[in-house]
Amino acid sequence: MKDQIIRILQQNARISNTALGEMLGVSAEEAAAQIKALEDEGIIRGYSVILDDDKLDGSTVCATIELKVTPQRDLGFNDIAKTIMMYDEVESVSLMSSGAYDLAVEVKGKDLKEVAFFVSERLATIDGILSTSTHFILKKYKEKGIFIDSEEPDERGLY
Repeated sequence: MKDQIIRILQQNARISNTALGEMLGVSAEEAAAQIKALEDEGIIRGYSVILDDDKLDGSTVCATIELKVTPQRDLGFNDIAKTIMMYDEVESVSLMSSGAYDLAVEVKGKDLKEVAFFVSERLATIDGILSTSTHFILKKYKEKGIFIDSEEPDERGLY
């Protein structure tokens, strides 16, 4: 039942306990108790809203920043990751398994200049960060399983 609850909440975290219970074949109280147990166990860490930034105000800039990092003795990448995740601009920090970089950082800013300043003046100056590579996100089509792009097809390509 845990997997079903998690899958349903990932699609709609605002679903009522009654509706969730109906989907699972249990009472609303049992559904609420199951959610509470998942929260208490730390499996569910929080809830978030997925926004279409273009419709909200159109001025938010998102970027993925790849970081090449020197791991610290006895701490590995954890200490640097903890430092990075404390910045308000940072949406997520992930350790990568292999490749040209070690950490992937997703950030948001009000414009390109703000993100560029964050990278050059805050991230790049942290001890242990060897290099950065910034990729600005031009458009999001899907996030956390939710379709963002709901525009009508561009008729210029249709004949």
